[in-house]
Amino acid sequence: MTFFVKYDFNIMSKTLLEEQLNALDISYTLNSANAITITDELSSEKQSTLTKALRKYGIEFEVNQTSTIVDRIKNAVDSMLRDQANTSVKLSAYLADTLHYSYAHLSAVFSENTYTSIENYAILRRVDIVKEYLCNTNLTLTEIAFKLNYSSVAHLSGQFKKTTGLTPSAFQRIMKKKIIHSQTN
Repeated sequence: MTFFVKYDFNIMSKTLLEEQLNALDISYTLNSANAITITDELSSEKQSTLTKALRKYGIEFEVNQTSTIVDRIKNAVDSMLRDQANTSVKLSAYLADTLHYSYAHLSAVFSENTYTSIENYAILRRVDIVKEYLCNTNLTLTEIAFKLNYSSVAHLSGQFKKTTGLTPSAFQRIMKKKIIHSQTN
């Protein structure tokens, strides 16, 4: 049985950071899930301990704010695509509201650092989620199209084929053959 996990990246990050900072008795102000101001002088020993504690969760201190913004954009896009409550919200409005920057700024930073647009990234992630559904659920293409707010099954199929070079049904057949083949070996 497959379960899909829904999470709020901002709450998760904020809680994790607070727990680690409090455990080390470090005075801080949490400006956001991605910005911390340490209010006292931080000894190199505490800094090293904090760095190691956070690294095991995939969190690292970043001096360069632009790469942090790019990661936040990617996480927000993923959260939006997985949360059915946001299916009617425009991506640009969602990102601007969630990340508290203008969409023009977010778009410029993202494309400057990734050499692709936010919209293209969202399409690729959406297709990845379609692949997950095709491989891990018994949902029909119609149900998947509805879950991911595609205007139609034809739109989903066209975007899928343009991105992967395969139709969704061809992809599903190939993946089933791979699973059967790996189970017999």
